[in-house]
Amino acid sequence: MRKLFILGFVILASTLVPCSRAQTRRADNPSVADLREEAKEKEAKQDELVNLEKETARALQWNSGGLFRRIYGEDFTAILPTGQILDKAEWISAIENTSNKYKSFVASDIRVRMFEESAVVTCLWSATGTNNGHAFSRQYRVTHVYVYGQRGWQAVASQETLLPG
Repeated sequence: MRKLFILGFVILASTLVPCSRAQTRRADNPSVADLREEAKEKEAKQDELVNLEKETARALQWNSGGLFRRIYGEDFTAILPTGQILDKAEWISAIENTSNKYKSFVASDIRVRMFEESAVVTCLWSATGTNNGHAFSRQYRVTHVYVYGQRGWQAVASQETLLPG
């Protein structure tokens, strides 16, 4: 009877050990499928941020504040090339009430760096147009900081640097 009890215990223990190893292994060493899924999610988020940068350039070209109302967080802070600091309302007002009339406004060289649920996006803005009848052509290096939450990506900070030339 004792041998039967020990045999039953060994069989039970041997059936449980592989399960506990599998659970530990999965947490410490994700499967290829898990890694692929994670990579797809990251790529989708990066693509979404690239698209937001392109939409931002279009909104600036048309002096439209609608996009910024939707994707800029309530605590958004912008630092202009002049060093001036604007909050979300001031930024939108500046866009909608500018004397700049853009012929083109393009975001290029867009680079996305992900940090869990936040991202730093840098890009090159190239703009041509007129201001009070005077033609201009400008390029800016821009950095945006985004946080991912319930409403999707929200921009929380922006820094613009006017390039010489």
